[in-house]
Parts: sequence; C-alpha cells; structure tokens
Amino acid sequence: MAPHTQQLTRPAVRLRGLTRSFEGRTVLDGLDLDLPAGQFTALLGHSGSGKSTLLRAIAGIDHGVAGSGTLTAPERVSVVFQDSRLLPWRRVLPNVLLGLDGKDAEERGRAALAEVGLAGRERAWPSELSGGEAQRGALARSLVREPELLLADEPFGALDALTRIKMHGLLRQLWERHRPSVLLVTHDVDEAIVLADRVLVLSRGRIAVDLAVERERGSHGEYRAELLHALGVTDAGAAAPGPPLRP
Repeated sequence: MAPHTQQLTRPAVRLRGLTRSFEGRTVLDGLDLDLPAGQFTALLGHSGSGKSTLLRAIAGIDHGVAGSGTLTAPERVSVVFQDSRLLPWRRVLPNVLLGLDGKDAEERGRAALAEVGLAGRERAWPSELSGGEAQRGALARSLVREPELLLADEPFGALDALTRIKMHGLLRQLWERHRPSVLLVTHDVDEAIVLADRVLVLSRGRIAVDLAVERERGSHGEYRAELLHALGVTDAGAAAPGPPLRP
C-alpha cells in the first residue's frame, strides 16, 4: 500500500453529534464527519447553511456559540480566510513569521514565501501587494507552520477570475507537495470539483452529499450537475461541460 493511501486510512478530524446554535436557531444538527489525514475536501452549501460555523468549530475558534458533540482534530491547524489578514504595520516576512520563533524561523519563512512565488517581496508592506499576492502571503503564513490540517474559508472569493485560476493551481500544488488535510469552504461548485478529491454539501445542519471526485474517470460536467442539483439548481445549463479537472 502506498504511503499516501495508508495516510488516508486514519482520520485527521472526527466529529460526532456536532451541534451548534445561534440565538436558538440550530445551524449544525448532530453532524457526524470524518476527514481522513491527507485528503483535500471541499464543503459546499447555501449562504447561512453553516459552512463557516463548521470550519470555526473544527478550528476551535467558535467561542460563545452554544454547542455540543465530540471533536478530535490535530494539534497543528492553520486557517486561511477570504481576506489575507496581514497586519498592515508589519512587512511581509514578519507577517509570515507572526508567533513563530526558533533559530530557523526566518529561513523557513523565506522558503515559504519562495514556495508561493513571493521571493524578493519579504520587505514589502501589505499595502504594496495585489489581492492575489496578499493571499499568497496568507498561504505562506499557514504553511510555514507545517500544519497537519489546513482550513480555508473562501480564500479566493474576493479575487478576480484570472487570479483565482492561478491560485487554484498554486493551492493544489502546495497540497500535493505537503499533504496536509485540507477543508475548503466555497460557494463555487467548479472550484470545489477542480481542487478537491471529495466534495461535501451541507444542508439543514448535516452532510447531505458526500461525493468522491475521481480525476481519471469522472466528468466535470457530471459532477457539476449532481452538485448543483443537490444545491437546488436545476436550470438547463447545469450539466454543461466545465473546465478540466486539473487546475
């Protein structure tokens, strides 16, 4: 058995009976979910379906929300948000190294920036970066910590279409190189299919669809039609062929 196949046999995240409520409204309702170590998973759902709530619960940052259930997750978890959240008063390299120490910290930070295509931008201010560059910086800040689990909450939602395509390729390459478990929250069905090996649809507080994306066998159009149907989209163009499965 290949090492990566062995890795997928053990869960990085295990949720049992996870419930989260806001002001008496149940958002997650007894949700069960396993995320295997090393798997790239995308999470789809309508606005307000609880996607970000689930991500924050896994990250341990949903303080103040009424909830119950059991959660097992790795110690090393990084989160990437829709905006880069780079501190404007720190240059790029200090932003990447925020909270990181050790003799080799700067070397690791420079290597992470080079890996995301920002070599030579270490002393730039965040205000000098484009939107895509800022998100590359956010990815570098996450990866320099060598996370076992990377949680991404619509990290490309604010980018233009061409920049999004470039970032898709970069994220997939970084995942293939480092193999953390990834949970990507997105509204974009095509983004989910292109990037992930497994796509979940969250509805009424539970996982309504659990779809394996087989890149060598499946059709983008078929996956797209199935996911759009699960999301309640039934227009005639739903099954139209999409872009290749590889970004």
